[in-house]
Amino acid sequence: MNAPASDAARVWRALRGPLVLVVSLVTVGVLLSLGSETFPEGHLEPESPAPEGTRALVTLLREEGDVAVVRSSEAATEAVSGAGDAVLFLSLDHRLLPEELDELAGLGVDTVLVRPTLASLEVFAPGTDVTGRTEDGTPLSPSCGLPDAAAAEDASLGGELYTAPAGSVSCYPSDTGDALVRVERGEAATTVLGTGHPLTNAALGARGNAALALNLLAADQVVWLRPDPPREAGQTSLWELIPEGVRWSPLALLAALALLALWRGRRMGPLVPESLPVVVRASETPEGRARLYRSRRARDRAAAALRTGFLERSVPGLGLAPDSSPEAVVAAVAARTGDRPERLRTLLYGAAPDPHAADDAALVALADALDERSEKLR
Repeated sequence: MNAPASDAARVWRALRGPLVLVVSLVTVGVLLSLGSETFPEGHLEPESPAPEGTRALVTLLREEGDVAVVRSSEAATEAVSGAGDAVLFLSLDHRLLPEELDELAGLGVDTVLVRPTLASLEVFAPGTDVTGRTEDGTPLSPSCGLPDAAAAEDASLGGELYTAPAGSVSCYPSDTGDALVRVERGEAATTVLGTGHPLTNAALGARGNAALALNLLAADQVVWLRPDPPREAGQTSLWELIPEGVRWSPLALLAALALLALWRGRRMGPLVPESLPVVVRASETPEGRARLYRSRRARDRAAAALRTGFLERSVPGLGLAPDSSPEAVVAAVAARTGDRPERLRTLLYGAAPDPHAADDAALVALADALDERSEKLR
């Protein structure tokens, strides 16, 4: 009963080192693949805490109402259609197609454009044109009757300058135009800003930037549209779709396999024969096994060992295959020795119960009988 437990202990001692090594390296690889939390980046990115982002403004707007950050014209249309008092904020409009601009302009909702393209000006604020530019962040005074601008006072609105059609409101004038214009189009109005600088995290707290931004975007629902850059279909490979952290995880697994191979193959070069420190008699093994069988009174195993040894020595000499059936072996031995097959069957393969494993005398008689048959078969 102690032999199986001892074998299991030896196997566990041999395997626990490699197991701990492999599990540790796999765990490190998985942790490396997880990476760390990242935020979107870019100018006027509503989720970015970077200086050029607008996360601070979006947070303030969410304290006053709902803010829906969308990345496509379809999502913006859906968000505006489901809202009552809403304002659409649009930046990076050069990423939109002309038909998308037409669809957004047809929603009939107040819109704030930041440095729009000429195509957007033509659709959202007809008659408005770019007439000049000042350095970004230059402080300007409103000098107009627009309540949103008058309440905010000075703001860092230096950037592109515009001229607006008759009937429009122009604020924050500079040498060649105004940095803010508001154009009425039906029941809705479009406010054009020549720069997004006062809306960024870095500049929101300066002058009246925060007040101006909150006044222009005052509504129950703000739909913040920052379109994602368009991508051509079919240009992304499978390798590019895999997260960067996952790409490095196979290296950790390869390192684990390399270390395991080095550990298992730490013996470099061919085996070198060495002389034994003591001389062991050839009979030590069978005698030790015999003493083990005797101490455990395993006469059945001893009998099986005797029969197996006889068959391994005798069957090839009879012209039979090692896997020949007992009937064939018994018939061949009976033909050579003249013994009765029934007696040989019990002698060579045993019975239930085995008469030759009843006691030590019967076991010795079995050994003598097998030796006698071996002599006859020579």
